[in-house]
Amino acid sequence: MAVLLQRHHAAVACLLLYYLTGGLSAPDPRQREALIQLEASMQTGGQMVLTDVEQLLDALLFKMKQEEIARADFPPAMHFFKARDLIRTSPIFNLLQKMPKGGALHVHDFGMVDVEWLVKNVTYRPHCYMCFTDIQSVRFIFSSRWPKALPHCSPWTLLENLRAKMVNTTDLDNSIMGNMTLFTDQDPETLYPSQDVIWDKFEQTFLALWGLVTYAPVFRDYYYQGLTQFYMDNVMYLELRALLPEIYELDGSTHDAAWTLKTYQEVTRQFTADHPDFFGARIIFTIHRGVNASVMASVVEEAMKLQRDFPDIMAGFDMVGREDRGRPLWYFRDALSLPVERGVTLPFFFHAGETDLEGSEVDQNLLDALLLNTSRIGHGFALLRHPVAKDISRKRGVALEVCPISNQVMKLVKDLRNHPAAALMSENHPVVISSDDPGMFGSSGLSYDFYEAFVGFGGIRSNLGTLKELAINSLRYSSLTPKQQEKAVVLWQRRWDTFVSENAF
Repeated sequence: MAVLLQRHHAAVACLLLYYLTGGLSAPDPRQREALIQLEASMQTGGQMVLTDVEQLLDALLFKMKQEEIARADFPPAMHFFKARDLIRTSPIFNLLQKMPKGGALHVHDFGMVDVEWLVKNVTYRPHCYMCFTDIQSVRFIFSSRWPKALPHCSPWTLLENLRAKMVNTTDLDNSIMGNMTLFTDQDPETLYPSQDVIWDKFEQTFLALWGLVTYAPVFRDYYYQGLTQFYMDNVMYLELRALLPEIYELDGSTHDAAWTLKTYQEVTRQFTADHPDFFGARIIFTIHRGVNASVMASVVEEAMKLQRDFPDIMAGFDMVGREDRGRPLWYFRDALSLPVERGVTLPFFFHAGETDLEGSEVDQNLLDALLLNTSRIGHGFALLRHPVAKDISRKRGVALEVCPISNQVMKLVKDLRNHPAAALMSENHPVVISSDDPGMFGSSGLSYDFYEAFVGFGGIRSNLGTLKELAINSLRYSSLTPKQQEKAVVLWQRRWDTFVSENAF
């Protein structure tokens, strides 16, 4: 069907161009309108046929967007840290929060929960120790006895004792929070002048919260809280990229990756039992791309075993970490070819193209990800510079997981109107919208990223059909089986119909 539509579009365009260049003395308004309609039909959601009620909501949304775009302080043109409060007052944002958004397919394990919950809830628990590093960061550990000293860190302090000596703990809590998020009230352009600076800070935030979230009782609660925050933002399904780290107990004993994955499975089942309209979650096992080839081979072996033992919860495999500094996919080709050689199915969901280093070895990750048969592409920011990769991903239906706020905060694009996904969505390239590490960016769930995509990428042309197709894409391009996808879309459609009827008048 998609191929037929493309041929139809091409035929109509050729016919119109023939008339337009055929020596007519003046352009025909009908031909002009036909071209405008043709372009509109080619964008994401352009083929959606809206019901009468949907058309009413679409008209309301159009008025809202006209007012939004006329604002002097247009949020997508601003850094998200400066724009967040403006977005919160937007009627469009308020509507998007209510909208059933389907699934979040690109979210990282320890970047999903807002840091205030970590500080106010987790650091107030008994047996929580903290030390300050040489580079003005913090580290934590839960222990039944005084922990051993860490190199380059001040002596451990029991937070319970420290807070007991304070009249006001607000400054301490705010200081701790500042170590766990990139969000700042200062000028972000001055604080983070380059990609190197922002990535160094980003990595430090993960190290700061690591000792908190890898403590077994917190690990369970953190994941449940993460599911809650996405659920409250009207997300019904989640695919989480997770390192499956060693999880520790109060006595110092530890659990392996299989235990960690099983715990994800148990907490997911508990959450869906508590929230029957939540469809579920799956895990994409990840490893840092800084490892060497032999370590990667052993991790892929482990991933194949986990895929066999936990087929319901385990979705596949990926690599994390800064692409520009990590080893390229081609370096790991032998290790990543092991599943095919063994006749084992291990789906890949590779980060690729999260870079602006055109022509570099890292810039080839997009083509290599497709050569390795990736199921989706994480970020794919550089795809417009790779026409072959773009064509292959379209033909194969390999969707890009676009994370607008992440790409802006990590300094790949300044004005979100100029994001490459704007061009991709204008031709209905397979795209899903996700939020990457909302806890690190001062956002939550998916609504902020949907706002930036809808208002920033889409301009005045994107409409309710665009939002509808993006939500459906998030289920159709998920790792769920075709039958599960069908069921999820049916459940989503019910919620969508309710949303439309409640907000169209």
